[in-house]
Amino acid sequence: MSAWLHGKRILITREKKQAKLFSNKVLEIGGIPVEVPLLKITCKAGQDEIRTLQGNEHFSWLFFTSVNGVHCFFQLLDYYGIDKKVLVRSKFAAVGHKTAGALEKYGFQTDFIPSVYSAETMTNEFSLSNVYTDGPILLIRGNRSRNVLPDWFREKGIQFTQLEVYETGRNVSVKDELNHQLQQNNLDIITFTSPSSVEAFMDMKETNITADVLIACIGTTTGERAQDFGLRNLLIPDEFTIDGMLEKIGSYIEQKG
Repeated sequence: MSAWLHGKRILITREKKQAKLFSNKVLEIGGIPVEVPLLKITCKAGQDEIRTLQGNEHFSWLFFTSVNGVHCFFQLLDYYGIDKKVLVRSKFAAVGHKTAGALEKYGFQTDFIPSVYSAETMTNEFSLSNVYTDGPILLIRGNRSRNVLPDWFREKGIQFTQLEVYETGRNVSVKDELNHQLQQNNLDIITFTSPSSVEAFMDMKETNITADVLIACIGTTTGERAQDFGLRNLLIPDEFTIDGMLEKIGSYIEQKG
């Protein structure tokens, strides 16, 4: 992948802490990262859900749909003084390998990862795998998470509890910087790693983007949200990860010569 990006200027819109890793990868393969973090992540939880954990209720499975969910979940356990030992009898499902890696840092191995990092594939393959036998499920999520998993649990009659552990909000402090970068008219690629980042971009931008700017979306759901807003010239990777995005972008640039 050496120098695949050939000096292309890439707008990185994801949350500040996660943007740095993305930027480093862009630099490694010859691109110029332009960080404008449109989102901010805040850990939180409601008292009712915390009481569930404090009551040592046994969950047969814990479902994590993001790295943010993992970090905020264990941060909240520490905050409320809940011993991680209450989880030793539970199994863990993670939406992808990055999320599974985050779980491993807290001492837990993942028992199920879908082949494609999406909630739809997670439900389909979990259903077909026969790994679930019985018992309540704890779904760890954010305030902007879609309802694919809870709807599926209800459809299958599976008992579950939703634990909302973080909020995704708009980082309005970067609005002027975003529009400054757009007005320069020198961005080659704009990247989106969630539907929320697309929505924040469209809400804050005051300058139209030119038709030749490539829009790279991390997955089909994010791509569909971009299309909803009329964005075109979309690029969606086969693997819904940052590395997958960069490989797809690099291949596109190579093909264009």
